[in-house]
Amino acid sequence: MKFPIGVLVSGRGSNLEAILSHIKEGKLDAEVVAVISDREDAKALKVAENYGVDTYYIPCLEKKTVLVGEAEKKYIELFKEKGVKLIVLAGFMRIIKKDFLDAFKGRIMNIHPALLPSFKGLEGQKQALEYGAKVSGCTVHFVNEGIDVGPIILQEVVPVHDNDSVDSLSQRILMHEHEIYSKAIQLFVEGRLKVEGRRVKVLSGEVKKE
Repeated sequence: MKFPIGVLVSGRGSNLEAILSHIKEGKLDAEVVAVISDREDAKALKVAENYGVDTYYIPCLEKKTVLVGEAEKKYIELFKEKGVKLIVLAGFMRIIKKDFLDAFKGRIMNIHPALLPSFKGLEGQKQALEYGAKVSGCTVHFVNEGIDVGPIILQEVVPVHDNDSVDSLSQRILMHEHEIYSKAIQLFVEGRLKVEGRRVKVLSGEVKKE
């Protein structure tokens, strides 16, 4: 059986589709066993269905920006029922809180369209342009109780061009997101990520997890 992962989505599913494509191509030794969305109209649900993945719409009624309450419990229960060993946030627009983090401690990843710790939060690409940064990029990190402050796994640098718009920079960053997210997931699957404080070390060779 391949390594079971669960994915949380809210939007178009670009990173989800890249992950599913890499699995199909044999580049990623994992299986997406469940995709959960907090939005019924998320295009990512259709993306998952096209790959034959089980999808679930679980609305979050308690707060607009946070995963809490009954919805949080349902998310946890579903992923546990599915035997999920890693949770991947792919455009999920809610903040993950303590109960969910405790249920999957050290097993939640996110990708952010900037070189953390710079330009946290929403619209990292726009922030980089407005600040006048000469380089931007993307970051895969473990999720903790802060916003975009978890230990960094992988980063990719993307130059900022003088004539860049938010859209053009976003598209170039996205191309790299699609590659490094799967690389980070594969490293986790192989048991090659070791967290020491704020640092994530990538171990050599393949150390399969139990």
